[in-house]
Amino acid sequence: MRDSDTVCAVVVTYNRKNLLLECLDAIRKQTRPVDAIYIIDNASTDGTPEVLKDNGYISELPVSNLSEPYEIEHHINNLVNGNPIKIFYVRMHRNTGSAGGFYEGVKRGYERGYDWLWLMDDDAEPKEDALEKLLMHAGSDKLCLCPLIVNKKTNKVENYHHKNFNFFMFDIPISKKTNIEDYKDKIFEIKANAFVGPLVSKKAVDLVGFPNPDIFIWGDDTDYTYRISRKRKIILVGSAFIFHKDNPLIQGKDQVWKVYYYYRNKMLFIKSHSKFNCLAYLYLCYRALRTSIGILIKYKKLKFKSIVLPIKGIKDGIKYQKG
Repeated sequence: MRDSDTVCAVVVTYNRKNLLLECLDAIRKQTRPVDAIYIIDNASTDGTPEVLKDNGYISELPVSNLSEPYEIEHHINNLVNGNPIKIFYVRMHRNTGSAGGFYEGVKRGYERGYDWLWLMDDDAEPKEDALEKLLMHAGSDKLCLCPLIVNKKTNKVENYHHKNFNFFMFDIPISKKTNIEDYKDKIFEIKANAFVGPLVSKKAVDLVGFPNPDIFIWGDDTDYTYRISRKRKIILVGSAFIFHKDNPLIQGKDQVWKVYYYYRNKMLFIKSHSKFNCLAYLYLCYRALRTSIGILIKYKKLKFKSIVLPIKGIKDGIKYQKG
């Protein structure tokens, strides 16, 4: 890495204003300061713009009744040496999901010419030296550098976010170990990673383009980082930590709708990266059927259309044509 390289953090948020502030404050404390932050607000309804203005991240509120994304530029000082950080606040006109948010942030950061894009959800909190330690491993053959994801409450490694793949193209953790000491001062080559702190080079975007906004949620990070790993190495840096306030995506019957996207996007992933693996298709169908049965048993009063969401997801994934 050159000393002149620039880094822009990309933070996607939706209705989690308090977590967002904790994330932004952690970015401002980095021993290797970032040059800019893109805040992509997916049309939050919890007063996120007002909180950002009250805390100095933006100088004005976005206009209402948007029909397209609206960008506000401001600056705020970092908390290490007091130098300014450019803030680009993008208020989306609708909720485009994680995938749409990261598409927008990566595209805008790339077009502004930043050398590195540091991608994270609003529930991420990088340790003060995380960026510094990531950049120590930058090189022409390493275009994506990932910090170790550590659960904020348990202080255990969330190893399932650092991924390899089995024969059926389902992601598996790189290790069963969850103690931080097992990863300390080590680097690992991985195949994919969650959007919890991967540092992506502009050169990687040159090679693979932007995240797929059509994914909406659940799998956009796996698809994007795997696309990078097929071109260059993705490295997990065990000495760089990012804390995560992780919650299960399915927390009750009102969240069952999300399984549709899981199975649709898993079908898209297999079609894109292993289209001749017939066993992978069959295994995915088996998993979808099993999930539907599980929903029926657990939530007996749900309507039929909710119970068959996994099957519908696979069907729509088969029919999907990008663009």
